[in-house]
Amino acid sequence: MSEIELTRHITQLAARNKVGRRLGLFFLGGGSYDHFIPAVVDAISGRSEFYTAYTPYQAEASQGSLQAFFEFQTLICQLTGLDVANASLYEGGSAVAEAVLMAMTVTRRLGKVLIAESVHPEYRRTLTTYLANLEPRIETLPTPHGFLDPDDLVKAIDEHTACVVVQHPNFFGCLEEVEAIAKAAHDKGALFVVSFDPISTGLLKRPGQYGADIAVAEGQCLGNPMVYGGPYLGLLACREQFVRKIPGRLVGQTVDRNGKRCWVLTLQTREQHIRREKATSNICTNQGLFALRAAVYLAALGPQGLKETADLCARKAHYAADQLTKLPGMSLKFNRPFFKEFTLTFRAMFRVC
Repeated sequence: MSEIELTRHITQLAARNKVGRRLGLFFLGGGSYDHFIPAVVDAISGRSEFYTAYTPYQAEASQGSLQAFFEFQTLICQLTGLDVANASLYEGGSAVAEAVLMAMTVTRRLGKVLIAESVHPEYRRTLTTYLANLEPRIETLPTPHGFLDPDDLVKAIDEHTACVVVQHPNFFGCLEEVEAIAKAAHDKGALFVVSFDPISTGLLKRPGQYGADIAVAEGQCLGNPMVYGGPYLGLLACREQFVRKIPGRLVGQTVDRNGKRCWVLTLQTREQHIRREKATSNICTNQGLFALRAAVYLAALGPQGLKETADLCARKAHYAADQLTKLPGMSLKFNRPFFKEFTLTFRAMFRVC
């Protein structure tokens, strides 16, 4: 084919894809959402000085990028209610795995990791891959009622447990008993790792408020399009005492020799900068452009805008659940509070003639 013919042919093939708003309404969820994105997000992230400098190696020469990452870290700390946030990870699944590795380093426990069955199955598979050749074993705690029963956790946790991992709201959409889980983990000296929905903090308590030691999330919902499932953005924040164990990079604020405000890479404990055995992670880059979009999105919405977005998600989800459960044979799978997702069960109704 000539170039013009090939372009026309590829365009026709691409037009056969049915995604996003072309479908009208769709209910897949599971970590990828078609939220409204303010135009300012595209306008700023589309500037060449940002999208060509997403991970500067001579960082001090790129003050604009460093300031953007610093603002991103600040916003994530405000979002989570925790003390320190890094300059982003790959996506939600690897963020869970990195948090578990971090918890193992902090607690120095290599016995086992407890994770709820209600955590996203892709996140659990990612964690399994990360720990496949390491000493700790992963113990998945069943959630037959759509959430982790704290009493079941108390029976399973012991002094060899590095951390407990839950998702809140979880993969089924249900809310977990996070405060009781945090207490059970801390009573045994384990860390509490929570994977949360960033939008949910507009209505629900922030992870730091209910006892999370490390909070991770998929940041796609913060101003990033669905883009066929990736690349996405991993969020991670923790308490200040764990800062030396955090993966990836930390951008800090200081002053230059003239007393002017400036930014530097404060911490970068990864293999390319220090000896392999001293590295906290094998992360080779970050998702800086997506982190920038998240920062612009959060700054554009502000606290009130985030609250309104969360409220709209919750109201529409409950309206959808009410309407769908009016259909014959359709009912909610779990009798639990939910935020913006929910699980249905369907009993087929057959008519015998």
